[in-house]
Amino acid sequence: MKLHKIEAGYFHVDGGAVFGVVPKRVWQKRYSCDDDNFCQLAMRLLLIDTGARRILIDSGTGDKQLDYLKYYDFAGVINFEEELNKLAYSCLDITDVILTHLHFDHCGGCTRFNADRTKIELTFPNATHWVGEKQWKNFLNPNVREGDSYFKENMIPVEEAGKLKLVKENQWLCPEIELRLFNGHTVGQIAAYIYDQSKTYIYVGDVIPVAATVPLSWISAYDTYPLIAMDEKKILLDEAVEKHQVLFFEHDAYTESCTVKEMYGKYRVDESFNL
Repeated sequence: MKLHKIEAGYFHVDGGAVFGVVPKRVWQKRYSCDDDNFCQLAMRLLLIDTGARRILIDSGTGDKQLDYLKYYDFAGVINFEEELNKLAYSCLDITDVILTHLHFDHCGGCTRFNADRTKIELTFPNATHWVGEKQWKNFLNPNVREGDSYFKENMIPVEEAGKLKLVKENQWLCPEIELRLFNGHTVGQIAAYIYDQSKTYIYVGDVIPVAATVPLSWISAYDTYPLIAMDEKKILLDEAVEKHQVLFFEHDAYTESCTVKEMYGKYRVDESFNL
């Protein structure tokens, strides 16, 4: 099995949104911000080649809504064909796309404009797109807080093409990858557990957006259900500590992966490293 990280671009959000009720004088020691209090976040994707399948986890924001989303100051948004070519793949080679959830910065790259920008087409036309069932229902009928994070053109073409697969409960996509459902940030979020010989990698998505939010009570203001988010995060962290699993961060611009430790009920980053 081969693992390839893909840096799909960067964007900027208010530090108070990232760290919620944690005071700035505390969080800024662990994550930097600019003079306007904006923090840089990554869109770090993972491509997994099992031999039989080529699986992409999340697809970044794409370029369809960049003008509308200019508040976030997106930069370095990739062209998937060009990036995959660098790894000796093409968009046609992708067999599966796992979507942690359907906020624009996680699924926008699933569709793209055609060459003359008159129609929207699937970026990965041969791929099955895996989405939590509750998340899909929330996408179709969003609550007030999440409504602005969902764009129909990112996913409806996938459904219309018959390439959508809903995940109702924890399940195995293939022998190397398990899909587990977590709630809190939003309903029906998927965390992918990747089993590679003696190591397990967890693509944590927005369950733990950056390494600085490993502590249990550090919950983002973006989390729709904060108390549930803490409970779900504890489940993930307890197992990660016990089994020495590796957390792979999608949004942390500075820390790619880490292991975690627990002492007296508090969770901390143990060792940080690149994949």
